[in-house]
Amino acid sequence: MNFVPDLISQLKVIANSTLAIEMKIYMRNRYAFFGVKAPERKAILKEIVNTYKPQLDRPTVIQIVKELYKYPERELHYCAVELTTRFLKKKFHKEDISFIEHLITTHSWWDTVDMIAKHHLGDYLKLFPEETSKVIQNYSNTDHMWLNRSAILFQLDYKEQTNKELLFQLCLKHKDTGEFFINKAIGWALREYGKTNPQAVIAFVSANCLAPLSEREAIRKLQ
Repeated sequence: MNFVPDLISQLKVIANSTLAIEMKIYMRNRYAFFGVKAPERKAILKEIVNTYKPQLDRPTVIQIVKELYKYPERELHYCAVELTTRFLKKKFHKEDISFIEHLITTHSWWDTVDMIAKHHLGDYLKLFPEETSKVIQNYSNTDHMWLNRSAILFQLDYKEQTNKELLFQLCLKHKDTGEFFINKAIGWALREYGKTNPQAVIAFVSANCLAPLSEREAIRKLQ
């Protein structure tokens, strides 16, 4: 199957070197870019998917996603995440946690990790709630900052299903790390839960000494 070569070929056709430089700078020079904006990238991916759709069974999609992650261009990582959302969300198997973890820990930065944490890890643990304690404990205890962030953020879409005690426990555990992306995640997770249970979030923030960034992010829409 030529899914990946065809996708790369189509992206190269509309690649913009000036935009690629701007995108690379925005991402702190961490990744190479073709210089293709999101709407155009998604349109190309949709076209390629439609071409190969009869062949896109579950194992093939996973193989394609892993292959895309081997390339340096960031647009291909975005395509990989979008393919995972389209074909695997709500259809994960229990053994897929290793696949999800691979996506989190490979080419890790906020622009992919946050999507994976919210839409893939969060969805997986809704499908297999009995795995939550083990997975989140492992992610929370590791030295890998992006797994820590994912543990804090995985309930972003849970609303009334949010495990409040777990969320607050994770926020307290990581509140003194001094890491920008962790402090930001704590504030974001609390703010999102505050849309469902504002009083609980306000009480939690008032009772605990969070990093200024975390506190500011947590309550900025609750006051």
